[in-house]
Amino acid sequence: MPLVNMKPLLRHAMDNGYAVAAFNLVDYNSTKAMVKAAEGLNAPVICQTSSKTIDYYSHEEIVSWVRTCAENSPVPVVLHLDHCKNLDMIEKCAASGWTSIMIDASEFPFDENLAMSKQVRDIAERYNVGMEAELGQIMGVEDDMVVDEADSVLTDPADAKTFCDALDLSAFACAVGTAHGYYKGDPVVDFDRIEAINKATRTPMALHGGTGLSDETFAKAIARGAAKVNISTNLKHVFIESVDEYRKAKPNDYEPLRVIDAQYQACKELFATFIEKFGGKDQGAAFLATQRENA
Repeated sequence: MPLVNMKPLLRHAMDNGYAVAAFNLVDYNSTKAMVKAAEGLNAPVICQTSSKTIDYYSHEEIVSWVRTCAENSPVPVVLHLDHCKNLDMIEKCAASGWTSIMIDASEFPFDENLAMSKQVRDIAERYNVGMEAELGQIMGVEDDMVVDEADSVLTDPADAKTFCDALDLSAFACAVGTAHGYYKGDPVVDFDRIEAINKATRTPMALHGGTGLSDETFAKAIARGAAKVNISTNLKHVFIESVDEYRKAKPNDYEPLRVIDAQYQACKELFATFIEKFGGKDQGAAFLATQRENA
């Protein structure tokens, strides 16, 4: 089916107590694994791209991968631009076929962040795509962006309401104690803050820094309004380690397709685990049914 807009999908997730898994694709093989994992569970999925992935390949290549996988699939698939600061790249993604875009101006003061986010709101409306924006500083490393723990700033619920009211977001990324990358020590997630922000904004929350969180943490966050959960670091490790493990087990096998398939199967298993953990199983059909009713 055609790629879907993220906004109604995340609203359905929030209203029905589950979260949509969002994975940062690496190549066509990982993209295919995401969609096939979702198909196996009849679940929606969000295929995300970082700015550096787009720089390495191209807009055209990435759109062709995701569209090829989605058009032959019965489940809802979103193509989303993750953390991006470049307005030109954001607009090119929207024009090229992304169905959701994210502006990350969280490093700037509130007024400047909001002003930049409003510019992206105009882009999202022009191309009829979903939009995510961020308020607060999420610690850790995400691609080339580094936020030290001392510089992280948790999101204030009152500021969150003002921000979300001005933007009509599909997803709201905020700092609630999670971190990008692997955790050093036990994460301290502020569940009361998640609940307060959700009550204030009534906007589906995007939980960044999902790698390394416990099942209990996921469940509590989703119950309090997290409707999109990002997984990136975990995928990077499985993507590399699955090849290392295959080569270790079969050092004399130089058939590339068998190595690629081993990587595909490992990634697919990872994706399926998180999709089911977030409650996405059978929600693909449920979402599509509501879309038909509202058409």
